[in-house]
Amino acid sequence: MTTQQHSGILTFQTPSGKISAVRQNGVIRAKSIRYARSERFRRPVPVAADLHGIPEKTPVCPQHISPLLERLIQKTDVGQFEPDESPQFLTITRPGNFTENEKLPVIVWIHGGSYEIGCGDLPTSDPSVWVKEQQIIVVSVSYRLGLFGFLGGSEDRPANLGLFDLIESLRWIRKNIRSFGGDPESVTLFGQSSGGDAIAHLMISEDVDRLFQRAIIHSAPLGFRLKRQKMSLEFFRKTEFLKYEKDPLKMVDEYVNFLPSFKKYGLKTSMPFCTQYGFPPLCTEEDSLSQWKKNSKKYDVLIGSNHDETAFYVKTAREGLYTYLHERMLNAIVRKTTASIYEKPAGIFARNYAEGGGNIYQFKIKSTLKNNYIGASHCMDLPLIFENEEAWKDSELLKDIPWEYIQKNGRKLRALWAEFAATGKISENPELPEILELRKI
Repeated sequence: MTTQQHSGILTFQTPSGKISAVRQNGVIRAKSIRYARSERFRRPVPVAADLHGIPEKTPVCPQHISPLLERLIQKTDVGQFEPDESPQFLTITRPGNFTENEKLPVIVWIHGGSYEIGCGDLPTSDPSVWVKEQQIIVVSVSYRLGLFGFLGGSEDRPANLGLFDLIESLRWIRKNIRSFGGDPESVTLFGQSSGGDAIAHLMISEDVDRLFQRAIIHSAPLGFRLKRQKMSLEFFRKTEFLKYEKDPLKMVDEYVNFLPSFKKYGLKTSMPFCTQYGFPPLCTEEDSLSQWKKNSKKYDVLIGSNHDETAFYVKTAREGLYTYLHERMLNAIVRKTTASIYEKPAGIFARNYAEGGGNIYQFKIKSTLKNNYIGASHCMDLPLIFENEEAWKDSELLKDIPWEYIQKNGRKLRALWAEFAATGKISENPELPEILELRKI
């Protein structure tokens, strides 16, 4: 690892070229490194580092702003982001102090957002506190979403391009992370929601050997992964006319017009984009469980969800049926949908994986506060891991939750997850946060 430092700016010499980083708030951050480039509906191609090509704004895949997620998490400052149809960027955050030849555990953050919205580099997923506490490196990855990354079905518009982006990012990390003090033989993928779903499918993708060793999967909607072929094919055909549209933002505006027609496919229409079985780099849907079992000795896994995943969507709807339902009925809806979309599929995954001889732990995050109306809803785990009070201060998700509660539980959770990332294990009789249930399967 060779570095040069001038006025708080560091330059890392890597196999892919020189990369600039900034030292601030106790960490060193190399922001918006381009790991690949892509033409529309084409696989990503690796690129050399560009020391002078760091974008001023955070690059994001073209997308709609979600009013629901703005209430749930944080208002979007659109002036901080730049839409880019080739959004293959990553950001590296490592401890501020380091020595030559050290090897720190590497955690790769894969963001959620229904394969449709978000990016890797947000204030609400700032890993600085975690990095400083646990002496780890976190790499936050952005990749193609929506029409650009997760809808396909032909040679002209291939499926799963977002997965190919993620695979290319992992190749870049394996090649270069040692230059930042990271251990390429100790890489843990960590994802929430669709990011967790993506990780589960990377575990059964082609050409990923040795790119990662462990997986931490939060709130993956595995209940939506099956029997999607008819819906995906209809969506693909209805959006075929958009493939020659020059303006990617217009493409995003246009596809939403077709979403109401998919309600006939049930709850899974709330996530219209997804990985697609039977297209590279994935096997068929019928072979997926057996493929996870076959690969179970390759990866250590920590998988789980929140007790009240769907509560924010069900209990805070401002109009429609839910406004008039009794709280007991709302709780029943939350329990049923949380179980069918998250808990039961995760349980099937864990048992199948353990039967194959895999090392797997299952967890649940719950609320222990009496006055927390929505409980441990979807995304409740994020501020626990990514402690950033300023970023989360206006979140409706946390409005009845004291920040001290987040800090106390988050500190213990981050320590456990870092231990797993370093060793693939959770020590016996660990100090669990009060919100956590954890067991080895």
